[in-house]
This record gives sequence, structure tokens and C-alpha cells, in this order.
Amino acid sequence: MSQRPQALFAMAAEHVPQVFPPEVLARLRTSVDLDAGLVAEDFGDPAVLDALARTEILVTGWGCPRLEEAVLDAAPRLRAVLHSAGSVKPFVTPAVWRRGIAVSSAAAANALPVAEYTLAMILLSGKGVLAARERLRATRVSAGWGVAPGIGNHGRRVGVIGASRIGRRVLELLRPFDLRPVLTDPYVDEPAAAALGVPLLPLDELLRTCDIVTVHAPETPGTRHLIGRRELALMPDGATLINTARGSLVDHDALVAQVRTGRLTAVLDVTDPEPLPPDSPLYDLPGAFVTPHLAGSQGNELARLGLAVTEEAERLRAGKDLAHAVDPAALDRVA
Repeated sequence: MSQRPQALFAMAAEHVPQVFPPEVLARLRTSVDLDAGLVAEDFGDPAVLDALARTEILVTGWGCPRLEEAVLDAAPRLRAVLHSAGSVKPFVTPAVWRRGIAVSSAAAANALPVAEYTLAMILLSGKGVLAARERLRATRVSAGWGVAPGIGNHGRRVGVIGASRIGRRVLELLRPFDLRPVLTDPYVDEPAAAALGVPLLPLDELLRTCDIVTVHAPETPGTRHLIGRRELALMPDGATLINTARGSLVDHDALVAQVRTGRLTAVLDVTDPEPLPPDSPLYDLPGAFVTPHLAGSQGNELARLGLAVTEEAERLRAGKDLAHAVDPAALDRVA
């Protein structure tokens, strides 16, 4: 690559100032030659096509158009795609891999706030906060201080489904707490689980033995309704299911049936469909806590994504390998 390789933004223009605030943009421009005023929302735009002919690095984000053969033909100098978000599946085509173009993702940076949200919900669930809030709101009467049996986070078992970036970060965040996490993942063996500091269990055993279960598996054809009627029935009375992955991993009809009885509670940041229809019972069930897909990077957290891309650009300029390169062979089992 040239001393300061030519770069081009390819994403929804509204996201550029959110992901690359002035201080991050200034640092990025020390490593690449970039016109921050030109954003490729449509690769057919004449100005964009002109820029593509000189582009060595595409800085992509939410809303990036698909990188089809014709686009790549118009960008003969393209060597790297640095994505300022998570999954590259919506826009990276097989043609990108065939041409040997390096692809990097900020998925690891985006995993941090999701794991933090999950940790918060695990601790609140273990303390019985969500149920207590509903009781207090319904009765408007506080029982005052007293010992509440059955709640607390001392020795509570937490099941983590999926050793994804987020799942691994959740396990890291749980270490300082007096909880007992366990893991299930078909791609992780006993030594790898031991290295993560947790026992490895089959899914059914995890569901049967954990008070709180948090889902961090990828959305693939094989994981649709991974947690269905049979699996939910395995969970002990009073257990909580947390889903920050994708809504399709949980059978919502089966979940509603369990939450409606009061046997299980659910914390859902993702749903199926998303958003939920206005008449969904999940909005009103006291045992369901639903948030609007906000566990991922929001507000000032977006700058972390831009910083991740900036650091990758610095590595490229220094002749180093990308730290967060996407492996095309693993795309069928990652988000």
C-alpha cells in the first residue's frame, strides 16, 4: 500500500459522525487519505465510482451496499475492507474472498456493551429486582426491610450458551462475582472450556441446572429455535432466560406460554419478529422485560467502533497483520 492509502467511507452517511466523532476521525486521517465528505451509500453514484478507482481501503458500516463483482471491478486497487460494526454477512460477497481482499470487523468492540448489558441483567435477575419492581408497581406498598428468601447472587448458577466474542466477554466479566458459570458450545472442547475457566456441559444439562441462562449463539439455520418448547420445559421453576443474540434463537410462542404461567422470566433485547407487533403479550407480561435492541453499541459507545477501525488502519500502514480479520471459513457459524 502507499504511504497513506486512499480510503473511502461506505455506509449510511448518518452514521459517519456517530461512529467517527472528530477526535477519532482526526486520528484515522493520520493513517489514510480520506475525504470525510464523500460517503458511498450507492456505488452507482458517479462521484463514488470515481473515488472507487483510487480506493485501497473501504471503511464500511451499517448501510454499506453489497460488494458485488461490478463494484470490485470498479475498485481495482482495493486491498482491505475495515468494517465499523459487527457482522459483514449483509454486504461482503464471495467475490471479495475470491479476490483475496482482507476483511476486518469491529465485532469484538461491539461485544463489550452487549456483555456489560448481560452482566447487569444477570445480577439484577439473581437479586430478584425485576420481579420485585413488578410487585411494588402493582401493590404500591413496600414491605420494608426484611429477608427475601430465594434471591441473591451467592453461588447462583449461570449458563452461557455460545462461546462467541460476547459469550467469552460475559465469562470474563462474571469472574469477580460469586457466581458459578457454565458453558455449552458444540465448537468448544473440554480443554478450551477449562482455559475459559468454566465447566463444559451439554445444552440440556445446562438448562436443567442453571438459574439464569444467557444466549450468545449465532443466528444460523441450525440455531433457529435453539431454545424451544422442550428446552424451556427443562429449565427449573423460577429460572430466567436472557437473550441478546437474535430473536430467532428462541421460540417466542413457547416462551410466552412459560412466562405467562409465572414459571420462567425472560429478559429480551432481541425478539422475533423485531420489532414486536403492538399486540404482543410480551409487552404486558410481568415476567417479561423487553428492551428495544439497545444492548449493542449506542450513544458514546459508537466511537469505540470507529476507534477499532482506526487501529486496524494503523496496523495496515505499519505493515502489520489485522488484529480482527474475518475468517471466511468460519462465517457459517458466527454472527
